[in-house]
Amino acid sequence: MFFHRKELMVPVEVRKPDPVFAQFLLQQFGGATGELTAGLQYWIQSFHCPKPGIRDLLQDIAVEEFGHLEVVGKLIEEHTRGIEKTVPELEHSPIFAIRGRGPHLIDDAGVSWTAAYINEGGDVVRDLRADIAAEAGARETYEVLLERAIDPGTKKVLHYLLTREVAHTKMFMKALESLGKLTEPLFGNIKPDETVKVYYHLSTNGAAQRGPWNQEPEFTYVADPAKMIEHGELAGVGGKH
Repeated sequence: MFFHRKELMVPVEVRKPDPVFAQFLLQQFGGATGELTAGLQYWIQSFHCPKPGIRDLLQDIAVEEFGHLEVVGKLIEEHTRGIEKTVPELEHSPIFAIRGRGPHLIDDAGVSWTAAYINEGGDVVRDLRADIAAEAGARETYEVLLERAIDPGTKKVLHYLLTREVAHTKMFMKALESLGKLTEPLFGNIKPDETVKVYYHLSTNGAAQRGPWNQEPEFTYVADPAKMIEHGELAGVGGKH
């Protein structure tokens, strides 16, 4: 059950409307990294989460994201206030000239929102990792918007929204940690074969770059996998194929 409280999570005050900037804001309303995508993604994930605590986490953050969607929508509404009087700006922002003021279910390029943006797979570990990536994408978008923003009130709201993306990331990481899966790549019911420990060096130009991602004892480094291919060998399994 939902109730709508007629109060924004953070006050929105736009002193100088800018429909051109409002078009960029559409990315966070109807875009791939937007608040609608995040809210629906976390809410849907919660239905197939077997952990009561993490289910609550997903639902709580989902509802907050819907609140963020309202804030972004209000920002867009305010930045398109009186657009009939700002013809020069509308020459660079045809979306609002055609569709009218306020938010629409499109991104800044005019592409319609689609459920294909939602990333959910039914496994709580897999979903939480997708959620961390989603928050990173949203934070990146808010950083770009902050760099372009001029209106002080808009910048304050965007900084708040960016901060909440960071908070959500930390919460999702803690949820993964509670499952013992924050840094553990293995999950599911089928164990991987021996090649899970093999690193293939497949870059042919320049010196080989070594790091913890391809060093012993965690990994076996195959410096020249081409030779193994020539001999029909599969590193880590030791068979002929």
